[in-house]
Amino acid sequence: MNTSFHMSLPCLSVKETKNFYLNRIGATSGRFTQTWVDINLFGHQLTFIKAEKFNFNSPNYVFEGKILPAFHFGVIVDENTWNNIYSKLKELDMELVEKSTFLSNKAGEHTSFFIKDPNDYMLEFKCFKDSNNIFKS
Repeated sequence: MNTSFHMSLPCLSVKETKNFYLNRIGATSGRFTQTWVDINLFGHQLTFIKAEKFNFNSPNYVFEGKILPAFHFGVIVDENTWNNIYSKLKELDMELVEKSTFLSNKAGEHTSFFIKDPNDYMLEFKCFKDSNNIFKS
């Protein structure tokens, strides 16, 4: 079964959030008002709703020697899409957590990078060496 997820998150500015996801990441917009926006992130629905200042005390964790944000969300894309997004964001001089390859030569080998959105959410982009191994251990 091929399905999409939906996630709803608070945001500080609908305009800045929409601009980031559309003009930086390359996502598209769905329905929106002045107080919320639906973002189509590679077929997944993110809804950002304007809220007052919020704070996430999000600790980090270590995976294969890399310090990673514990609180994050992301999308898994094919290698071509991943390279295009990574190159575009580098060209725009966006602050990225550099790409890293995890689980090298093991089931689940993937390359990732993170970027922070205007709401301080960490967004991860993953590309698996073999998409049949996404859930294999």
